Amino acid sequence: MLPRALSIAGSDSSGGAGIQADLKTFTVFGVYGMTAITALTAQNTCGVEDVLIVPATFVEAQIRAVVNDIGSAATKTGMLATGETIEVVAAAVRRYGLKPLVVDPVIVAQSGARLLEPNAIETLRSSLLPLATVVTPNVPEAEALLGTRIHSVDDMRRAARAFVNMGAGSCLLKGGHLEGMQAVDVFDDGQESVLLSQVRVATPHTHGTGCQLSAAIAAALAKGHDLYHSVRLAKQFIQRAIEQALPLGKGCGPANPLAWLGKDPFRLP
Repeated sequence: MLPRALSIAGSDSSGGAGIQADLKTFTVFGVYGMTAITALTAQNTCGVEDVLIVPATFVEAQIRAVVNDIGSAATKTGMLATGETIEVVAAAVRRYGLKPLVVDPVIVAQSGARLLEPNAIETLRSSLLPLATVVTPNVPEAEALLGTRIHSVDDMRRAARAFVNMGAGSCLLKGGHLEGMQAVDVFDDGQESVLLSQVRVATPHTHGTGCQLSAAIAAALAKGHDLYHSVRLAKQFIQRAIEQALPLGKGCGPANPLAWLGKDPFRLP
């Protein structure tokens, strides 16, 4: 059966992040991608100019239409915008058994624009994170969700375990915002904490990396890989996407998931 994955996230008119990036990533992995759009953003490489939030009832209608007919082997969430939408998505995850679930807790765009209402952070913590197979925050998102500061890899280890203690099945805490020659992520499944390091790529063109990484994890899970292997594959995938990032526009261009076209993203070194 053709593997299928569902992205519940916002639309990026520039094509670099959101559902557009997710669908490109799913395609490269050989996974049939579907979407439930939570918000439409008017944005480009310089920033977010406007946001139109999709009513939560219509988000639920999109999810229902897809899963009742086609089904989904893995699901990811991205920009959810409001507490009401988070509650609707959490209810849909429980109702339709949308597991494995990759939660990318999008709070602020790379340009600084807020993509989640401030009063929705507690809803995200209490309603959706406990349903996650893996949650994939970056350092600023982890700080916002945990109410703590993260300055070092040791801080990252403690923060990743805190997400598991909050109920998430596991956490991949991304350390790209910290300084150093290596970009170090921490993966914690409640049993052990593993450091995953990559050489830091010197480029400003990293728009959409969080979306592409979480989509790659979901795609690998949809193909039947176990969680840790899926995380490692996604890390390998995003490294090449950043190395071959696209210098489009006048600002921060996108990482390039199509760098993997014609190659095998499932072969680890």
